[in-house]
Amino acid sequence: MSMTNRLATSPSLYLRKHAENPVDWWPWIPEALETARAEDKPIFLSIGYSSCHWCTVMEGEAFSNPDIAAYLNAHFLPIKVDREERPDLDSIYMQTLQLMTGQGGWPLNVFLTPTDLVPFYAGTYFPVEPRFGRPGFLALLQRIQQFYRQEKDKIEDMKGQILAALTTISELVPEETVPTDLLRSGIQKIQPLVSNAGAVQQFPMMPYAQLVLRSARFDPSEGIPGSTTALERTRERGMALVLGGIFDHVAGGFHRYTVDANWTVPHFEKMLYDNGQIVEFLSDLWAQGIQDAAIQRAVQLTIDWLAREMTAPAGYFYAAQDADSFVKPEDQEPEEGEFYVWRWQELQDLLGDEGFRALQQAFDLSPGGNFRDRPGYIVLQRKEGGELPEAVETALRTRLFQARYGPQEEGHWSPFPPAVDAQSARLHPWPGRIPPVTDTKMIVSWNGLMISGLARASQVFGREEYLQLALRAAQFILKQQRHPETGSLLRVNYDGTAEVPAKSEDYALLIKALLDLHQACLPLVGDPSAEYWLEAAINLQREMDSQLWDTVAGGYFVSDPQSAPELLVREKEFQDNATPAANGIAIANLARLSAVTGDPDYLERAEASLKTFGHMMSTQPRSCPSLFTGLDWYVNWIKVTLAAEHIPTFQRQSWPTTAFTLPTEADPLPDGAVGLVCWGTKCLAPAHSPEQVQSQLSKGQNRA
Repeated sequence: MSMTNRLATSPSLYLRKHAENPVDWWPWIPEALETARAEDKPIFLSIGYSSCHWCTVMEGEAFSNPDIAAYLNAHFLPIKVDREERPDLDSIYMQTLQLMTGQGGWPLNVFLTPTDLVPFYAGTYFPVEPRFGRPGFLALLQRIQQFYRQEKDKIEDMKGQILAALTTISELVPEETVPTDLLRSGIQKIQPLVSNAGAVQQFPMMPYAQLVLRSARFDPSEGIPGSTTALERTRERGMALVLGGIFDHVAGGFHRYTVDANWTVPHFEKMLYDNGQIVEFLSDLWAQGIQDAAIQRAVQLTIDWLAREMTAPAGYFYAAQDADSFVKPEDQEPEEGEFYVWRWQELQDLLGDEGFRALQQAFDLSPGGNFRDRPGYIVLQRKEGGELPEAVETALRTRLFQARYGPQEEGHWSPFPPAVDAQSARLHPWPGRIPPVTDTKMIVSWNGLMISGLARASQVFGREEYLQLALRAAQFILKQQRHPETGSLLRVNYDGTAEVPAKSEDYALLIKALLDLHQACLPLVGDPSAEYWLEAAINLQREMDSQLWDTVAGGYFVSDPQSAPELLVREKEFQDNATPAANGIAIANLARLSAVTGDPDYLERAEASLKTFGHMMSTQPRSCPSLFTGLDWYVNWIKVTLAAEHIPTFQRQSWPTTAFTLPTEADPLPDGAVGLVCWGTKCLAPAHSPEQVQSQLSKGQNRA
């Protein structure tokens, strides 16, 4: 029987995956840091996440190797961290890796001095034996141990440089003003990044694509050449997503990214945060007039997948599904993409001659396959957009779907139970293929992204069931994600247990989600009302201000003051990655709150944040598209007061900086008016027809 280490009782699936390693892992807790200091052992900090492919590889190789483990245990204090629990730690140490090597990625492996937790060496994946141009891990550990004992002066110099660089990044000096041309000039520099050209791998890059889609409304003569180019770039991105192998054409959901330039072969993990953003982006693309049937199909199938495989009985959404899965229950190691790929003969056998011919008409199929790492295997990729013929839909949604999942008599929303770990994946009598492991933890920020996507899709496609999924998840978070003593927001939930103080992204993305629900619920009658969601957003914004606002320099810190002592610096997140940065989202939230409440204090705080990040926006615009989305809201916000029956028509269209409100007894529409449009603080003459509202809205879209 195998022995387990301290991680065996961790609620984190990623940490538990390392519970049977011979490495004497610690979680990141004060006792671990104190032990390292007392024993003068450098800390080996290893950060990853459960669906990370190379994290899984390193767990099975180096961390399962007895010789490596023995040396690591003797000379270092090993600590494992789940980056999805502690994005604040991950961000700081990822920046140090980038400063040291110019590159990033996971697993993130960092060696820290025990006294002050400053890194002196960092890398990503390390093999057992030298390969891929990387040193063998044991030899590397021996060199690092020698360096730590014999080169203290060099280490002190390195630490000084790292700390100085981190401090420079984190201590931002506010600008005096927000330049009037900053929005246009920044978008011009960011637009070219949303392109299929020149990439070796293809990532969705949703914060970038969303900003470029917003910019399609600007008049080219006013400084942004070719608004059609912006729309064409985002159309190209949207169609690449819905036609490519990055999309699961059988069962819905988007994989993380593709390893090639053609959107064909993905890294097969499915992350909630990608899918929430893509659903919102595709819905916005549809609202903008890009209405290819493949887009609507991808949105519908992705929400089917969410409801079937990623929704807990309590209503919240799970975090991720692994890239790898087992071929047979007796296998020791899973295969990448096994759940999703097909062989030529297998497709013929499952579909019959007629079904196979139909599939060949719509998809790129070849006997040799298109999966370079697994010759003979096929990742499904469509040839063109448009509606799929009924024979192709039957092949995909009935024959191939059932080959994977077994019979689904109750439709595609019928819950499919998650494989919660490798053991249950192997032992459960699955009716089809063995599914990948699902990380069933709930992360507030990622749920916020999906709630926003569902709310937007419900408006654009007129599907109230999408909204109902979003409302259940939001209700769960508001009721369950509170600290029992302090009442403050908590970031994750493990099977009903809330843990870990919320970070800035949790606050910002949940507030955005609540504002999106407020907008989506305006035309509806019943409880909870639109006002309920607005009130929840106002209260949460107040909490975020009190916990994370920098009263000296402006902007929001990642973590609350209680976390500060164990962090090298107290960061403010402004650079976008796969998810949008918290401060960009927060600025947009503040502008939206000011629009719907009429409270100018929100706008003042948004302006203070923009001044805080103004230098970065001017000098590094390509790193922070979400800040420009926030700036767009700040300078171009519009408030439209309409009777409830007129709102759905407008919400199906694209009005990127518009907040809708209902008339009230205290603030009614003038007699005979259909709507009242305010361009920021300037209200226009009351509109007496929906067409007049449309005209006033259109003219107010690009005021700055």
